[in-house]
Amino acid sequence: MAFTFAAFCYMLALLLTAALIFFAIWHIIAFDELKTDYKNPIDQCNTLNPTVVKVKKIKRVKMALKLVLPEYLIHAFFCVMFLCASEWITLALNMPLLGYHIWRYMTRPVMSVPGLYDPTTIMNADILAYCQKEGWCKLAFYLLSFFYYLYGMIYVLVSS
Repeated sequence: MAFTFAAFCYMLALLLTAALIFFAIWHIIAFDELKTDYKNPIDQCNTLNPTVVKVKKIKRVKMALKLVLPEYLIHAFFCVMFLCASEWITLALNMPLLGYHIWRYMTRPVMSVPGLYDPTTIMNADILAYCQKEGWCKLAFYLLSFFYYLYGMIYVLVSS
């Protein structure tokens, strides 16, 4: 049983996928709160989108509990890790979601912040339903990925 770079990638992917599962659950809860009018759209979009804060005339991006960019960056990091580890099947399984993330970010609404959710249009029924479906689909993908990474880690550790 040898500890290889592929095994390390799978272990790190397991830990980070747990964070992505948390992000997906947060996403689902956030849009459910919006649907049931527990939160207003501006507060909800401020929670989901990263905000630019001026601190002594220096702009910095505040990422605490902001979901869009960390989720995309973590998933892109997975793809780069599995590319470097030559795990082609795992990379092929992750590429459709990476492509979707790139498409979703490139077609985001024009706003002053780099987020995906516009408070003026988020309450449209189709957009709200789309965001909820997106959250459920990502949760399913991340749950399946978690178990696949667990299997991949065990397989790589035992076979080496």
